[in-house]
Amino acid sequence: MRIKALAFAASLLLSSSSSVGIPQSASSNASSSQAATLLGQSAKSLTGATAINDVTLTGTVEWIAGSDDETGTAVYKAVSGAHRMDLSLRNGTRSEIASAVSGVATGTWVGLDGVSHAVPDHNLMSDAGWFPTFTFGSLIGSSNTVLSYVGQETRNGSTVIHISSSQVFPGFPGNVATLFQHLTQVDIYLDAATFLPVSYVYNSHPDNDALLDIPTEVRYSTYQAFGGAQVPLHIQKYINNTLVLDLHFQNASLNTGMTAIQIVGQ
Repeated sequence: MRIKALAFAASLLLSSSSSVGIPQSASSNASSSQAATLLGQSAKSLTGATAINDVTLTGTVEWIAGSDDETGTAVYKAVSGAHRMDLSLRNGTRSEIASAVSGVATGTWVGLDGVSHAVPDHNLMSDAGWFPTFTFGSLIGSSNTVLSYVGQETRNGSTVIHISSSQVFPGFPGNVATLFQHLTQVDIYLDAATFLPVSYVYNSHPDNDALLDIPTEVRYSTYQAFGGAQVPLHIQKYINNTLVLDLHFQNASLNTGMTAIQIVGQ
């Protein structure tokens, strides 16, 4: 696994426009206890006393790509470490599948033409954030996670708590560790009153340039209780501050016995 990661990093550094643009590592590799406590409180607010093993969300979607604006239905399925989003639109189906089964991250997206495309490794190093319960569980459960408490601020008209997260890679060469830490950088915003997530911000990147950051944000709202857990039924994705995906889920099913293999293989 370490050899695979080093080969991946070397290919990124060689294929990207310049290694000079790699941001520097954080000054500390120790998590803030305040940030860890707040993220744990958010996870508790999301699940209550319910252990969530899998989720299926169904609803409607608006998908926007430049002048192409389509509506249709959406099905999202996830377990810890794997997720799948299927959008049934007027001109076909668009799918996004990602998995980190056995510690190996893989991803695929399928366009309206039915052609499958591999997601580059550097766009798999930060969780897409579609279902915060699993996203936060992964961050809390990783010994490599470094959490920082940024402070209380206003975002999208709401008072929020800002937490920054990244992964550290001890034992890797300096430039590799710095690059990987940058690629795993995310910013989490929690409602200051409920601790429920309202925004998850990260950088996506062109397929051929891991060093070019494209600001990407997932917003959560309209929480509703299902089986004791709080599920966001309105989820939006913004790229460069432009809305590209607007999901309105009407139904949520939890703990149906679904597995990662079923999600990836469907």
